[in-house]
Amino acid sequence: MLRRLALTALVSLAALSAVAPAATADSGTLPLPLPLPLPRPLPLPVPVLQGEAPARLTITVSGAGNAAADGTFELRCAPAGGSHPVAEQACGRLDELAGEGKDPFAPVPGDALCTLQHGGPATARITGTWQGRHIDTVFSRTDGCEISRWNSLGPVLPNVG
Repeated sequence: MLRRLALTALVSLAALSAVAPAATADSGTLPLPLPLPLPRPLPLPVPVLQGEAPARLTITVSGAGNAAADGTFELRCAPAGGSHPVAEQACGRLDELAGEGKDPFAPVPGDALCTLQHGGPATARITGTWQGRHIDTVFSRTDGCEISRWNSLGPVLPNVG
């Protein structure tokens, strides 16, 4: 996008440089500069309504320190089901995040400043499909950003804090 804008500016400058001497010879004034096209904003993700692209996720939790939280669970949405202990609430949370245009499975950005706290040894791997795309991600509680990422996905992930 930035290259396209820079190239457009360079081409416009070259065109004006070639036209300016001819324009001033006829009228004695310089032509007005050509307007540059404004970059278009990126489209916002469109939430998928229940029933259009149902979620089918496998969630494997380990090290949570709670026998009920550890294990492998299947989560299906639209309609809610599977072996997930609170499938309806988990699907509701995924729908809520999608409605806000958020990707609950996105990793913590590499340049994020995170607190150096440890939230325990719990890990979770989520695989499957959500909103028509493949999901394969790992959650942990190794620092403040990862703890926040985990907690934002409750009740899809168990409360282990």
